[in-house]
Amino acid sequence: MNMRLTPFIVFLFLAIASSAQKKPLDHSVYDGWQNIAERLISDNGNFIAFTVVPQEGDGHLYIKKKDGTNVAEIARGYNANMTDNSRFLICRIKPFFKDTREAKIKKKRPDEMPKDSLAIVDLNTGKITKVAQVKSFKISDEQAQFLAYHLEKKPATPAPKNAQTDSSAKSLAPVAPPAPRVAAEPFDEGTDLVVQNLITGDTIVYHLVSEYFFNKKGNILLLETTKKTGDAKIKPQVVKVDLMNKKKAIVLTGFNDAKAYRMDEVGNQLAFIAERDSSTKSLQKFYKLYYHKEGTDSAVLLVQKNTSGMPTNFTLSENAQAISFSKSGNRLFFGTGPILPVKDTITPDFERVSVDVWHYKDDYLQPLQLRNLQQELNRAYLARFDFEKGTVVQIGSPAFRSIIQTNEGDGAVFYGVSDEGKRIASQWQGASFSDLYAINPLTGSKQLILSNVKGNTYPSSTGKYLVVYDEVKKKYTSFNSESQKMTPIATDVKVPLYDIENDVPDDPNAYGLVGWMENDESLLIYDQFDIWQIDPIGVKPSINITGGLGRKNNLVLRNITLDREARFIKKNQTLLLNVFNRKNKGSGLKTHIMGTLFDIAASTATLPLRISAVSKAKDASVISFGTETFQRSSNISVIDWKPNSLLQDVQTAQSLHQPNPQQSQYNWGTAELFTWKAYTGKTAEGIVYKPEDFDPNKKYPMIAYFYERSSDGLFGYSAPAPTPSRLNIPFFVSRGYIVFVPDIWYKTGYPGQGAYDYIVSGTRALVAKGYVDSTKLGLQGQSWGGYQIAHLITRTNLYAAAWAGAPVANMTSAYGGIRWGTGLNRQFQYEKTQSRIGATLWDKPNLYIENSPLFHFPKVKTPVVIMHNDADGAVPWYQGIEMFTALRRLGKPVWMLNYNNEDHNLVERRNRKDIQIREQQFFDYLLKGGKPAKWIAEGVPAVLKGRDWGLGY
Repeated sequence: MNMRLTPFIVFLFLAIASSAQKKPLDHSVYDGWQNIAERLISDNGNFIAFTVVPQEGDGHLYIKKKDGTNVAEIARGYNANMTDNSRFLICRIKPFFKDTREAKIKKKRPDEMPKDSLAIVDLNTGKITKVAQVKSFKISDEQAQFLAYHLEKKPATPAPKNAQTDSSAKSLAPVAPPAPRVAAEPFDEGTDLVVQNLITGDTIVYHLVSEYFFNKKGNILLLETTKKTGDAKIKPQVVKVDLMNKKKAIVLTGFNDAKAYRMDEVGNQLAFIAERDSSTKSLQKFYKLYYHKEGTDSAVLLVQKNTSGMPTNFTLSENAQAISFSKSGNRLFFGTGPILPVKDTITPDFERVSVDVWHYKDDYLQPLQLRNLQQELNRAYLARFDFEKGTVVQIGSPAFRSIIQTNEGDGAVFYGVSDEGKRIASQWQGASFSDLYAINPLTGSKQLILSNVKGNTYPSSTGKYLVVYDEVKKKYTSFNSESQKMTPIATDVKVPLYDIENDVPDDPNAYGLVGWMENDESLLIYDQFDIWQIDPIGVKPSINITGGLGRKNNLVLRNITLDREARFIKKNQTLLLNVFNRKNKGSGLKTHIMGTLFDIAASTATLPLRISAVSKAKDASVISFGTETFQRSSNISVIDWKPNSLLQDVQTAQSLHQPNPQQSQYNWGTAELFTWKAYTGKTAEGIVYKPEDFDPNKKYPMIAYFYERSSDGLFGYSAPAPTPSRLNIPFFVSRGYIVFVPDIWYKTGYPGQGAYDYIVSGTRALVAKGYVDSTKLGLQGQSWGGYQIAHLITRTNLYAAAWAGAPVANMTSAYGGIRWGTGLNRQFQYEKTQSRIGATLWDKPNLYIENSPLFHFPKVKTPVVIMHNDADGAVPWYQGIEMFTALRRLGKPVWMLNYNNEDHNLVERRNRKDIQIREQQFFDYLLKGGKPAKWIAEGVPAVLKGRDWGLGY
């Protein structure tokens, strides 16, 4: 019997030895760790393309057939597109990473930097054609036949080495004085545009091109050309090319600037704005709207600032997004905006006043106005050109900044949302209440539908209905534009259609809409688990199309949008649903044909993994997706769409690529769902990450990392990476730490207590398991997590080390502060959202003090590192300073890292790498008994900044 067990024992010994021999992760692994970035599937489902990119370095584009057969590979390929006929793939090719890096080191000018190339791949043969020095490309849509690529400017040709200039020769003739030179207007000269017929290979080159566009049908190409340096005869032009017969039509000649080109779908109509009267240095320019129709000689002027119907003191907006044709092409929309006073350029800079005037009647605070200044300057108010009357119909206005077009611009009624006179309150509410209007797009007339609404609006596909979710009332209503009636809907649904787990002191959001059914017959609405079919006039009974099986089996069912251009759901359409198991956190896919009986069983609905990046071939029943677990990064897989068998297909799907084979060399880890009883009495959930070579008989140091709730991400992969701020979980787990990520639930007015109740109770529950060393416990968190750490160390001495990123230490001073990244005042955070006080500072000052760590810092015994950066756009960095100076004054062990000119979360990769090293050194010192690094033991004086980073021991 022992002899028969010997092979198994030998295998087990080898497996244990292999595991023991695995290396721990170190800081050198980051750059080469990969992920799948772009994912494409051809319309016929036969070809899959994807890019595999390292964190730093050169990526790779792979093209495969759905059975896994290689078609082609392109080193450094990216930005891939496939033609609609599934015949060609076009992509850009980046220069070598090392070449770009070297050019940056040498501080080369932009025109001297290495440039992209282009690759054209024949998917049927795998043949690759490359073109150098390409700055952009576009492919035609429905024709799927033409490719246009724009070349970089050709480098200047140096003078021949044998060229001579006789600078020493002296002329005997008298020299005339040079004629006075007039400085030419600066402009960017266009470059060559190559248009290639992908089927025949024929090419045409157009010179001096600055912009180019295909219409949606792909049969028309629009070109904008520029002047030529040194040749006054050549003038800028707008040219329209019929690609089928190669006929060119010059739409406009001679202008200073033209932009915002829009064509209708068939390419018969063109609209754009142009400015022909000013110099490039003019401080005030007035654009005009031009229009060209197929068969006419050139573009005609439609609208200028004095056109009938144009609001007083308004002109054409430069905002390109404002111009559009309706789906039918019968309506032309554009944007208008107020004429602003000219800036003062006469007064010299050193004498010109620069001041921000804050006024209590302003809609928004000055920081928010300044943050959104360019957006406001670009703001366009919707208008329509009436072709019959030759006038402007103004639809939007400063009061009606948000206009909802319906039926792709052809709707009989549009809808307007106005918060005029209600915007100031957003300072403390976080959002403003709005009035809803029905708008006649032919006349611009407006009719009030509903006042003081806080919530969401959902127009039907035709625009006949507007469904409104009112967050305050927690109810849906529907406006019928034909009957002019507002009707409550979904009143017979007995389960909440709003977020019942909302734990901030604000009205809960709705779970939202799946979409509208064809002909506006009904709409589909989510509850917490299931999907309901609702009558928009509130007469027919509501139908739970998923049969209540989501709720019964604790499964969250959500539709995956496969066609983002679809305006409605058809009666017999097959939906593809994402299935999430709330109990075990597994994922699955499920198909459901509208109008049929829904069936699902919890035991077979999901798998222990995460499914993501799901897409379907446009013209075939082929699905591409990725699966991942904590042990395995997301791959790319393909299955054939088979109704009611998708979950089984996921298990046996063809995996086309699995990144990071090098991971097998390293000690990795496991992720487990952990439950315990919180101090509130509620059963709590969290994730426990253990080393791959975990030994239950050992005692491990543990770091608790948290934000709010994370357990639904049990099967999410986390790459070892220099993170912006969060804990590098796989790195610490690989090096022998347990990492605990608890879910936290909050009670209004007591956010600090919520953190204590869940984090500390969860920590003690894990210590009770026997494998965590109760004397070697750490905390790490950023932003809201950083605040909770600052609070916790005033409440307990359980933790031996803490790392708090961008913490709020003093709610009383943070309450009135500014989030400089957005310009928003922070009051709303405390009254309505994350900070969860639920009252003003004057109503409940005791809660602000109770939840402010600053007032309790004398109790702290835990050594703590603060990271707070001087360009933090979310939490003012004086909060970190208040915490540091208070703890320093109290004689507590405290350090603070300020990464200069860095944001709330670190942006620069060099800084991300640095903080990973410092975090490891800090936790190894206090939780593993390691030697303190120099920055910990001695600090880094300013005189050594840039000379000694303090990372040595």
